Amino acid sequence: MNVNLRSLNDKTAWAEAGIKLPAYDPAYVASQTKDAPVWLHFGAGNIFRGFIAGLQQRLLNEGLADRGIIAAETFDFEIVSRIYGPYDNLTVNVTLNADATIGCEITASICEAVVSDARGMKRLSEIFAAPGLQMVSFTITEKGYILRGTDGNYLPSVNADLQNGPDKARHVMGVVAALLIKRYSAGKLPLALVSMDNCSRNGEKLRSSVLEIAKAWADNGFIDTGFLEYVSDEKTVSFPWSMIDKITPRPDKSVEEMLISKGIEGMAPIVTGKNTFIAPFVNAERPSYLVIEDNFPNGRPALEHAGVYFTDRGTVSKTERMKVTACLNPLHTAMSVYGCLLGYNRISDEMKDPEITALIKRLGYMESLPVVDNPGIISPKAFIDEVIGERLPNPFMPDTPQRIATDTSQKVEIRFGETIKSYIAENHDLSSLVAIPLAIAGWLRYLLSVDDSGRPMEISPDPLKEELTARLGGITWDDPGSYHGQAAAILANGNIFGLDLTKTILGGTIEAYFRSMLEGPGSVRQTLRGAL
Repeated sequence: MNVNLRSLNDKTAWAEAGIKLPAYDPAYVASQTKDAPVWLHFGAGNIFRGFIAGLQQRLLNEGLADRGIIAAETFDFEIVSRIYGPYDNLTVNVTLNADATIGCEITASICEAVVSDARGMKRLSEIFAAPGLQMVSFTITEKGYILRGTDGNYLPSVNADLQNGPDKARHVMGVVAALLIKRYSAGKLPLALVSMDNCSRNGEKLRSSVLEIAKAWADNGFIDTGFLEYVSDEKTVSFPWSMIDKITPRPDKSVEEMLISKGIEGMAPIVTGKNTFIAPFVNAERPSYLVIEDNFPNGRPALEHAGVYFTDRGTVSKTERMKVTACLNPLHTAMSVYGCLLGYNRISDEMKDPEITALIKRLGYMESLPVVDNPGIISPKAFIDEVIGERLPNPFMPDTPQRIATDTSQKVEIRFGETIKSYIAENHDLSSLVAIPLAIAGWLRYLLSVDDSGRPMEISPDPLKEELTARLGGITWDDPGSYHGQAAAILANGNIFGLDLTKTILGGTIEAYFRSMLEGPGSVRQTLRGAL
């Protein structure tokens, strides 16, 4: 069997393979969507295909919608040409359940895929000018909203957009701003732009970047002030905040082999020229959460019937903060650096390690929960219970500590710094913290590129990798005497942690743990065991 629209006609073969098919006519839905689009999504990667597209599939299956989603890709065009086009925009979605069962489904709710080249921009302009367009959503990663480099200057692609104007926009934020001009020219039509990226205050980041580009274009004479007023009015163009949570790791070889054993051909992953690892299938865990601020000036799909929470901005913020500062993300980061140091290649295998499980349980239940603001719609304790009891131990989830450890320098502020600041603001005893300083010390030890047995270890990509490793220069993994305060400059960096840790009792605690991990083979394990 091949994954394409024609093959879906052989319903018996797919049923025998245990693959669920769409309960609607994909060709009819695609035709309706092309003529009158309601939903456009930027970022054609796995979280979109494996989660967000599945939400609209549920509405289509239940007869609660008659149109699907149009996918737009501005970064890696090969995703569309090699993964969307040859498969008629279909995806094989594989759910990996913690009880050793799996669920397989063909998702057909993505009705069209467009790239932002010259031809694609014409089509995107048509879509943005469609009166019935209700939502433009995004999963472009947090880096997609960034306009400036660490030096404070505009990125080259952004600077080019500002100088060349809307007609030649290439950066994703420039492309979005240019397309909003088309919607403005079509009659100042209302629209919601919804960031679904896993970052704090995502709607604010999206709005800020779009407005910054629009103001620069106005200053450079490319647009009139009427457009600025249009895009600045959230009663017309809104930027709802959201919280998203679903672990969608890179396509796994075992899943590919399982699909092949069912008789499905063409499942091999590809690596694009931009180093995107993607496949015709997506493997993901069962639990999923999407909470969105209910602010849609032109209406919205009825996604509450697919399990999406619609609420106010304050509740979205509390839910997002609950996840990223306490109930999931800090646990992930802590176990990822220690998992790498202790030789693990699967998150699920780490959950059999007594020291690592003790670390994340203390981090979640004892140190983070006391300063969590309950959002009301989701219980923080129940969330951690599910994370520790079901999600992280799932042996069928091919997730790795190496993947989670990517860009850690960009994550420690929200995952640890915010909790530390809450302890200070609420007059909690900082000396009671053990897991948080252990997690930070473990990250510093990880940056030495040597595991706990003395083997060389590759550090995952991080924008501050060279700067941080240089700061730790001269430290030898098996010689505590080689440490003479090199980590202090990192701990004092407010841009990394959100505060100067050396001005708190935690600075010395972290350095002591770090020094203890320099005793040679087994010292990381021994430090964890002793502290916990």
